[in-house]
Amino acid sequence: MRVPKITHIIFFALAVGFLVISHYIFDDYSLRVLNNIAIFIILAVSYNLINGVTGQFSLEPNGFVAVGAYVAALILLDADAKNYQFDLESPAVFVLWLHSSNFLLALLAAGVCATILALVLSFPVFRVRGDYLAIVTLGFGFIIKILAINYPSITNGSLGLSSIPQHATLYYTGGIAIISVIMVLNIVYSKFGRAMKAVRDDEDAALAMGVNTFAVKTTAFSTSAFLEGVGGGLWACSFASIVPNEFDFYLTFQLLIIIVLGGLGSMTGAILGTILVIGGGEWLRFLDEPLSLFGHTFDAMPGLRMIVFSVILILVMLFAREGIFGKRELTDVARSAIKRLK
Repeated sequence: MRVPKITHIIFFALAVGFLVISHYIFDDYSLRVLNNIAIFIILAVSYNLINGVTGQFSLEPNGFVAVGAYVAALILLDADAKNYQFDLESPAVFVLWLHSSNFLLALLAAGVCATILALVLSFPVFRVRGDYLAIVTLGFGFIIKILAINYPSITNGSLGLSSIPQHATLYYTGGIAIISVIMVLNIVYSKFGRAMKAVRDDEDAALAMGVNTFAVKTTAFSTSAFLEGVGGGLWACSFASIVPNEFDFYLTFQLLIIIVLGGLGSMTGAILGTILVIGGGEWLRFLDEPLSLFGHTFDAMPGLRMIVFSVILILVMLFAREGIFGKRELTDVARSAIKRLK
């Protein structure tokens, strides 16, 4: 059996084992943090597929996450809950009609809606490249947020939606995160994945060699949007409430930090980056509280956590310019280690 396959099997066996025992060894707060990490792993690996593997500097994830979150929430809330919550304007007829208590069906609908939007968007978006592509996709995220605020009959406007059924336990978020990573890795290591990397390395050369670059970019964009929509649905069903401001550019910025820190194009790096950024941010929360050092008690300094976190990020990027894993995967590290042992 090849080294990559063995490494993947061991990694996913450990991930499933951790998921099974997590409810027995962690308290509620830790489970909430792990739940959040699992959702961000889904978002990070999907964002890495279009940005890191295909090399398209896209800034759209917050828009697709918002679409997925609202679609899942509107499906899971029944008509009575919508009539009770919609204070700014009565819900539209199709919003009242839209209902199912099936959580997985709501997630699937969230992903499909995001995918359809991505397919439509890909025609104008991929007429430009580089920085222009970033600006166009950045605008998409703003448009979704503004639409969510200005159409209260569909989204309840700036008040958002609440009392969303909290189906997204760690078993669901962790399980879907594992499936997402397997799915993305299979794409990356396939023939289509090599076409994605060819587009990333030199799009003109790939076009000259007969690669349909538009089809490659559109497929990567749509696949990424599907997972981001599913991640948005999990987000809504994890926090039980959503408001438009949660889906502004800061969300995309967080994901950009994660994949750059881990290594653009590396799924292992995206997972590690998520654990460091999302988990590390929570672990450093004690810095915002009063501190006792060497017998002295210092007053609380709100924001100290973010200062320390930012300094750590700067140091990591100074000493690992291409991210912690670069473009390598865990399998590459394992293969190098085995070669050194021989």
